[in-house]
Amino acid sequence: MAFEPEVRSTEVLATGQVFDVERVEFALRDGAGFTREIVRHPGAVAILAFDGADVVLVRQWRAPFGACLLEIPAGTRDAHGEDPASTALRELEEEAGIRAACLETLCTVWNSPGWTDQTTVIYLATGLTAVPRRPAGPEEEAMEVIRLGLDEAVAQLRGPGPVDASTAVAILALARREGL
Repeated sequence: MAFEPEVRSTEVLATGQVFDVERVEFALRDGAGFTREIVRHPGAVAILAFDGADVVLVRQWRAPFGACLLEIPAGTRDAHGEDPASTALRELEEEAGIRAACLETLCTVWNSPGWTDQTTVIYLATGLTAVPRRPAGPEEEAMEVIRLGLDEAVAQLRGPGPVDASTAVAILALARREGL
């Protein structure tokens, strides 16, 4: 039997620069109901740039944690009408100073489906050329670009600290593809 509750009502609780928060009331077939608060997000992209030996990571300060994280370049799909691949190419140039000749979708992930509709399309970028970085905002200005061998990047995932999920998924997908 499929669990398919019907939406009874939706109330916008907060509207932000990047996302909104809604309270949604659902009805079940038997008349009972339940409520969930959902973060509505435009989606994001993450890009694993690979030159055949090294992957490109960035060390970026992240406000929710008050710390720098090592992750692949990424960005929110906040430019109206821009398709995900164009967002990915733009973010890679802005953050890492890299232009990609080829962009391939590795996968799409649902970031945290228990409370947000955010999806992240993860790309593999190859055919890399250096271009000037175009950082947007203070975090990107302070960002450090780091190149690691794919085996080193995989080893980083085994480290003691927390790991960004999109970065882990991308590195593990590439490592599997490369036979590591």
